[in-house]
Amino acid sequence: MIKSRFFRYVAIAILMVFALLTLFLSGSLILDWFGIRAKEGNYVLFVVWANFICSWLYLLSVYGLIKGSKWTVKPLITSILVLVAALAGLFVHIQNGGLYETKTIGALFFRIGLTVVFAITAYLTTIKWRNRA
Repeated sequence: MIKSRFFRYVAIAILMVFALLTLFLSGSLILDWFGIRAKEGNYVLFVVWANFICSWLYLLSVYGLIKGSKWTVKPLITSILVLVAALAGLFVHIQNGGLYETKTIGALFFRIGLTVVFAITAYLTTIKWRNRA
């Protein structure tokens, strides 16, 4: 029980930090806080919006993890779908000659993979371990 509680608190902390960082960075770019648009180069706006939407879904999942709710996995799966759609859209954007930063592709793959890890963690901490108790 102590291990599962510790694991859950660590997952909550990591997901919270990631969600808030994503919210700040994507929100800063959308609203052009601190003149960040000029520093970012050739960003793709719909990818930024996908990240912004996912940050709110991550925060919703943090709340679900805190409450130990079974629905916690659903916003994370929705995030994965949003990110995969953004990746597909990015490839279409690239094929049509749109400007982009190469790091965007790697960042999307990283974010998708990390979100899958978050979803598995949420499943383990809210559904699977809950059934053991």
